[in-house]
Amino acid sequence: MRIVRRTRPIRYKALVTALLAVGFALAAGALVFAGQGVNPLEAYAVMVSGALGSLNGLAEVAVKAVPLTLTGLSVAVAATMLLWNIGAEGQFVWGAIGAGWAALYLSPFLPTALVIPACLLCGALAGALWAMIPAALRVRYGVSEILTTLLLNYVAIIFMEHLYFGPWRDPMAFGFPGTPTFPEASWLPRLGKTRLHLGALVAVLAAAGLHLLLARTKWGYRIRVTGRSAQAARYAGMNTSRQTYAVMATAGALAGLAGMGEVCGIHYLIREGINPGYGYDGIIVACLAGLRPALVPVYGVVLGTFLIGADRLQSAMQLPSSIGLVLEGALLLGLLAAEAVTRFRIASGKGDDNV
Repeated sequence: MRIVRRTRPIRYKALVTALLAVGFALAAGALVFAGQGVNPLEAYAVMVSGALGSLNGLAEVAVKAVPLTLTGLSVAVAATMLLWNIGAEGQFVWGAIGAGWAALYLSPFLPTALVIPACLLCGALAGALWAMIPAALRVRYGVSEILTTLLLNYVAIIFMEHLYFGPWRDPMAFGFPGTPTFPEASWLPRLGKTRLHLGALVAVLAAAGLHLLLARTKWGYRIRVTGRSAQAARYAGMNTSRQTYAVMATAGALAGLAGMGEVCGIHYLIREGINPGYGYDGIIVACLAGLRPALVPVYGVVLGTFLIGADRLQSAMQLPSSIGLVLEGALLLGLLAAEAVTRFRIASGKGDDNV
């Protein structure tokens, strides 16, 4: 018996990968619940009821799915060209900073109708510019974008903290760090009495638009060709350096829109806690979707259901809040295991037949 690489791709690879990953996470979660003395079936019933059993629960799942979708798209579009954007977290933060600047300091000079578009534009532009740093290092010096995007996350977070602890700090906040509340003109409209905001429409349109760009345009064709073989793309006369800048800028803009949605649609200010790891969660979402933009919103909803359901466990069953992180980690491990299953197979020692 030996493990060999599959010579032919497995059918429905993306679906098989997602099912195996979710199944592994559920099995691992059952073991954790049993270790806490809780019936796993009862715990999962509470999660489903809390996330999907009411209109407010469904709205909260959608609220989580918005930044997960946008950061997942950020990772997916870069991966199409074999660029691994681990920096969606930092680009998310810069999107929040850009939108915050527009809301606090630019909006007084704009007509009310232009404030939200200005916040959208500044959030996307800030995220795109931040992503151009690793793009330039990759193009000019061959530095791995995996390392630079990851390290720049910490720089972005530290700079944001400097702003809300320092020059942007609200003098009327009684010592609590944070910016002043944004003017109402910069608040994204919400659906009824829920927290679901206009960013949901932005996320859906971004997924549809990115899918069409990659599948139906010359730009998308060049991106896909470069991702499969940069040497072949250069031989065909394609400017791979320019494409690297364009793809990373697009990835940064998408993550920046996620940051804009959080500060203008949920918190209405910049403070600690606006970035709970959506940039890193976007990697899981993108991989579950098989790096296909059209499927990213679906798996954004799946992970959002996990997160909201885990929050319900804490209040309904007095389980630790870290349960959500455990389930998320199990989902990531399940994803890695599923990738191994879809790429390799067990073969007999004498032949090449599957076992």
